[in-house]
Amino acid sequence: MADPISRADVEHVAKLSRLALTEDEVEHLTRELAGILGHAADIEALDLDDVPATAHPLPLVNVLREDEVRPSLDRAEVLAQAPLAEDDRFRVPRILGEAP
Repeated sequence: MADPISRADVEHVAKLSRLALTEDEVEHLTRELAGILGHAADIEALDLDDVPATAHPLPLVNVLREDEVRPSLDRAEVLAQAPLAEDDRFRVPRILGEAP
């Protein structure tokens, strides 16, 4: 089997990425990336036809509490303390353009 990545591949990607690599770094990264690609090839070779698709390895359920209506602050009182209010809502400056 041919190497999954060559020294020339690493040098090419380094050039595209504008990375200045030393000779030792090129050699080291070639070995490291070959190992990573080898592991990816091992996983790709697995027969997963009978394995059901999952979104998470553990069967999790919603761990949040149930929503319940509780007393909260009075809207008029809160809006009265806001620097700007309009149509029973807080008025905030636009993200672009408008000054506060």
